[in-house]
Amino acid sequence: MRKVFLSAICVLLTIATSSAADRVTGETFALRSPVLASKAMAATSQPLATQLALDVMRRGGNAIDAAIAANALLGLVEPTGNGIGGDIFAIVWDAKTKQLVGLNGSGRSPKSLTRQWFVDNGYQSIPSHGPLPVTVPGAVDGWFMLHSRFGSLPMSELLAPTIAYAQEGFPVSQLIAYYWQRSVPKLAKWPGFTAQFTLDGQAPSQGQIWRNPNLAKTLKIIADKGRDGFYQGEVANTIANYMQANGGFLSAEDLADHQGNWLDPVSTNYRGYDVWELPPNGQGIAALQILNIMELHDVSKMRPDSAEYVHLFTEAKKLAFEDRAKYYADPEFNQIPVKQLISKSYAKQRASLIDPNQASKELSAGNILEDGDTIYLTTADSEGNMVSLIQSNYRGMGSGMTPPGLGFILQDRGEMFSLDDKHFNRFEGGKRPFHTIIPAFVTKDGKPWMSFGLMGGGMQPQGHAQVIINMVDFGMDIQAAGDAPRIQHTGSSEPTGEKMTDGGILNLETGFPYETIRTLMRKGHVIQFANGPYGGYQAIHRADNGVYWGATETRKDGHAAGF
Repeated sequence: MRKVFLSAICVLLTIATSSAADRVTGETFALRSPVLASKAMAATSQPLATQLALDVMRRGGNAIDAAIAANALLGLVEPTGNGIGGDIFAIVWDAKTKQLVGLNGSGRSPKSLTRQWFVDNGYQSIPSHGPLPVTVPGAVDGWFMLHSRFGSLPMSELLAPTIAYAQEGFPVSQLIAYYWQRSVPKLAKWPGFTAQFTLDGQAPSQGQIWRNPNLAKTLKIIADKGRDGFYQGEVANTIANYMQANGGFLSAEDLADHQGNWLDPVSTNYRGYDVWELPPNGQGIAALQILNIMELHDVSKMRPDSAEYVHLFTEAKKLAFEDRAKYYADPEFNQIPVKQLISKSYAKQRASLIDPNQASKELSAGNILEDGDTIYLTTADSEGNMVSLIQSNYRGMGSGMTPPGLGFILQDRGEMFSLDDKHFNRFEGGKRPFHTIIPAFVTKDGKPWMSFGLMGGGMQPQGHAQVIINMVDFGMDIQAAGDAPRIQHTGSSEPTGEKMTDGGILNLETGFPYETIRTLMRKGHVIQFANGPYGGYQAIHRADNGVYWGATETRKDGHAAGF
């Protein structure tokens, strides 16, 4: 009987580690070829959005126009990951100036809400849903910031296709239907959600037609009146009145005062490639910290599925995330030591803490100061403009708070604040919370090389670093770099106050051999095979001859396409 049992395990392991498709070219685990085009490219997580981005560029719009239009449509067709109730971040390669420009379109907490209110009312942390974690939605303002600086087609023209889809309906795709179904039981208790985001109390199923006439009405107001049509007047008053009637604090004044920020991306050079991220309040520089540590080792001589590589990467991630937990917060309220955190000398200092034979159980942030579900899309046009854009409501569909007649759900980013009064990321009125969504970009010799991102909470900086390592160290093409089995470590210390004391959990996607898993367990790692926390990747690479290479996430519903 024992022999039969062991044989069954061997068969299962063989199936789990075999390639998913019999391809005659490329990596055995790659599920498709990169998409190639010479004039324009778009990669999004939903096919209708990719098609719209290309349509915009065919009509004379540029990559920025295409990104805005695609993002607007994704808010309709993929409400499980984003919408105009959420925030936005972007990195744009401006072909005219040959420079990168960063956009922080994250909103702030209600000014009338204080940390002391949570303490006085018995909260140990900020709730994940409902009125209390709601912050000002920054997405619409971010669209208009991008459009006023780079856009070429009228905003009304960019929003018109989404308005039409919202009125006429579209078939819901597979993975989105799955996540929608999961969200309904969690969010149905909040006023307005069931009426506006279910069909007779149920999520729409795969292939079922979904319409959102309320969102169409809201987008028409924005198309006609501009950003003020959202942050002032009818829409803003509806949001504010709804929040105050349901135990919330977000006010019309909070909405009217919102303004996003232009900022300079920051970078580290990884073996000749400049990898760019946005500085905090986002977590992008964690990817740079991981890469700086990995660069100290000859990764190219390791196998990407080896225990040696997985252990090293996981320990580098743990170190970066300790700093993430301590230092990453709103720079308007704190002096964030970004330059030191992403320095090579600091990486060398931190890397010395890694034991090649033993998983760390508990770590501390470095001493620098004396005191102490989401969507991603990328577009590129014939002029050479490229956009890396990410947008989210946080926790899938957001807070559940759904203002009447508007057709969208407000985000719950405020959950990411800490209630520890001494923490950089402590709750304060009018402050931006720590943010997980991060766009990325790579340049080489001062020229655009790749626009990319990978959605999925704390997986994002881990995924960014893995994609870069897959391409630079392991020689994978842009599609294989995303298809390769992924590593995700969870359980690190968090900006909300939690501390890692047990080493956390190492999630390994299907494709890692049993020999690797066994060796990692012997090093003290706790291994799990999780149900889909590995992110959602999209990317566009610009080759030396000007050809665009597009890649899309096989774990999502979308695709890459070009012309």
